[in-house]
Amino acid sequence: MASIAAAASSLMNGERAVVLLFVLRVLYSLPVCLLSHGLALCPLAAASFYVEIRLENSSSLLRFKTRPGASSGILLGAVTLPTVLISKLIQLSRAVSSHQVSYEDFEYLKMLYWAASVSSFGVLAFLYSAMQHSPNKAHPPSSNIQSNSKLMSCSIGLYAALCCVSLAIMSNFGLQLAFNLFWVVCHGFAVVKLIQHLLNTFPSCASVGEALLLSAGIVLYSGDMLACTLTKVNERFVSFNLVSPWYSTNRSERSIITQSVLLALVVFPLIFKLLLRLWERPSTMTSDARVLSEVRRSLLFFGSLAFVLIVIAPSWMQFARDFQSHPFLWILSFVFGEPVKRLSLCVYWVCLIYASVIRFYNISKNSKVERILLRKYYHLMAVSMFSPALIFQPEFLDLAFGAALAVFLVVEIIRVWRIWPLGKLVHQFMNAFTDHRDSDLLIVSHFSLLLGCAVPMWLSFGYNDRPLAPFAGILSLGIGDTMASLVGHKYGVLRWSKTGKKTIEGTAAGITSVLVACSVLLPLLASTGYVLTQHWFSLLLAVTASGLLEAYTAQLDNAFIPLVFYSLLCL
Repeated sequence: MASIAAAASSLMNGERAVVLLFVLRVLYSLPVCLLSHGLALCPLAAASFYVEIRLENSSSLLRFKTRPGASSGILLGAVTLPTVLISKLIQLSRAVSSHQVSYEDFEYLKMLYWAASVSSFGVLAFLYSAMQHSPNKAHPPSSNIQSNSKLMSCSIGLYAALCCVSLAIMSNFGLQLAFNLFWVVCHGFAVVKLIQHLLNTFPSCASVGEALLLSAGIVLYSGDMLACTLTKVNERFVSFNLVSPWYSTNRSERSIITQSVLLALVVFPLIFKLLLRLWERPSTMTSDARVLSEVRRSLLFFGSLAFVLIVIAPSWMQFARDFQSHPFLWILSFVFGEPVKRLSLCVYWVCLIYASVIRFYNISKNSKVERILLRKYYHLMAVSMFSPALIFQPEFLDLAFGAALAVFLVVEIIRVWRIWPLGKLVHQFMNAFTDHRDSDLLIVSHFSLLLGCAVPMWLSFGYNDRPLAPFAGILSLGIGDTMASLVGHKYGVLRWSKTGKKTIEGTAAGITSVLVACSVLLPLLASTGYVLTQHWFSLLLAVTASGLLEAYTAQLDNAFIPLVFYSLLCL
C-alpha cells in the first residue's frame, strides 16, 4: 500500500491536481450545445498528463533547452488556452438565445477554440514523437511501450473524431469544411514550428508549458488578424464565398489598431535580420569602422522600424477595417473625445511610473531587499494604475494596454539587438529588475505582468455578464500574488512542500485579500451601472483555485494565474 501511495503521489503533484480540478470545474458547467467541445478537453488533458510524466521521467527534456529549475509544465500549458476559450463559449452561450450575441460571433469563437486545441495537441504529438525517437531515452519493457502507444493512439483518435464531427456540423459538410480543417491544422503546424524556434533561439528562457502558451497565443492572435484580412480579400477579389461569414465578425477600431501594430512588431525582428544580411559584409574591421558600422546599423534599425509603423501597419489597418480617417488621426480623435478624463489619466500614469521606477531602481541598486519582493511593488503599482481606468475608462485602457505592450516590444528588441546608443543602457537598467525566471537573452517578467492584466480585459469586451472577469489579472496578480509573497516571506512557517518556498500562510493571505478586494469592488461596480450576476460560491472556488495554483506551480505565474482565474469567473 505504501508503494502504491508513493507512486500515486509522484504522478499527482499539487500543480497537476489543481489543473485537473480546474478542467473538471469547467466541464461541470458545460451546456449541451458545447458537449463535443468539452469532451475534446478530456483526451487533450489525458494526453498532456501522460506526455508530461513521460518527458519529466526521461532525459528527452534536456534537448529542449528549457528554463533551469522549472518543471515542464506541459499539462498546464496545453489545457490553459483551450479552457479559457471554452469558458468564454459557456459565457456567450447564455446570451445567444436572448440574441445579445450574434450567432456568427459564437461560431467564430468555436473556431478559435478548435484552433487553440489543435495547436496544443499538435505540440503534444511532436513531444511524444521526439521522445519515441530520442536516442537517450530509457527503454521500458515492450508491454509498457505497447500500452503507452495505445493510450496516445486512443487519445489522438478520439480527439480527431470529435474535432472533425464538430467542424463538419458547423460547416454543413461543404467546401467550407475543408477550409476550416485546413485552417485549424495550419494553426497546429505553425505552433509546433514556433515553439521549436523559441526554445532553440532563446535557450533556458522558458519551460515547455510557457513556450507552448506563448506560441499558441501568438499564432491564435495572428490567425485572428489573418482571418479578418482574408475576409476582406474574399469580399473584394473572389466571386464565391470560400471564407465562412464567421470570420467577418465585427472588430472595433481599437482592436484592429492594437493587433496590427503588435503583429508588425513581432514580425519586425525577422525583417530587420533579413535587412542586416543584405546590408552587412563580413570582413575584419578596425575599431573606428566598428563604430561606424554600429551607427549605420542603428540608422537601418530605426529607419525600417519607422517604415513598418508608419506605412505598413496603418495600411494593413485600413485594409482590414474601413476607417473614416487615417488610423493615427482616429487615435487622436479618440483620445480627445473625452480630453479631461483621458489626458488626466495619462498625466497620472506618467507621474506614477516616473516616481516608482526612479524610487525602486535606486532601492534595487543600493539595498539588499530581495528582488522578488521588490518586483511585487510593481504589482501594487499595476493595481493603482489600471483599476481606476478599468472602472471609468475601459475603452481608453484597452488602447493604452496595446500602446504599452508596443513600447515594451520596441525596448526589448533594442536591448536584445544592442542597438546603439540605447541597447546597453536599456540592458543595464532592465537587469536591476530581473529574477531567476529571466535571463540575459530574454526578459519576460514585465511582459507577463502587463499581459496578465490586459488579456482578461481584452477577452471581456463585447458581451460580459460577469463584472469581475475584466479584473481577473489585477486581482490575482496585483493583490493576491503580492499579498501571498509579502505575508509568506515575512510570516510564513508552514510550507506546502519540503523543496518549495511557498507557504500556507502566504496562500491564505492571498486568497483572503482577493476576497476582500472583491467585496469592495462589487458595490463600487454596482454604483457605476454594472449588473451584478457573480455568485459568491463560484467566486470562492475561482479565488481558491487560482490561489492554490500560485502556491504549487513552478511556471511563470503572471502568465497562467490570470487566465485560470478569468476562466473560472466566466462560469
